[in-house]
Amino acid sequence: MITANQLRAARAILSIDQRQTAELAGLSVPTIQRMEASDGVIRANVDSLMKLVSALENAGIELINPGVPSMAGGRGVRLREHVAKPEPVRQPKASSARALERAR
Repeated sequence: MITANQLRAARAILSIDQRQTAELAGLSVPTIQRMEASDGVIRANVDSLMKLVSALENAGIELINPGVPSMAGGRGVRLREHVAKPEPVRQPKASSARALERAR
């Protein structure tokens, strides 16, 4: 689970905008905007949520959820140490996808 506040905080820690977040997760900018406009826990399809959380984790973000040991309790976000620079998800071009299909 991730909240809209955690998403905004994660972007701030990484110093990235909504467009860059969308590229990292392989999602559209309107999807990221809808997620951030959510009230509380983000409601989206499971695939989109998994892409987002995975992209944030690959970028070094650790999501802190309720019940996880922390000094003050509650939800949060922190940056792990020693994180490589994240790469955006690359969508195959239509011609590349067709070439892959032919190769199979």
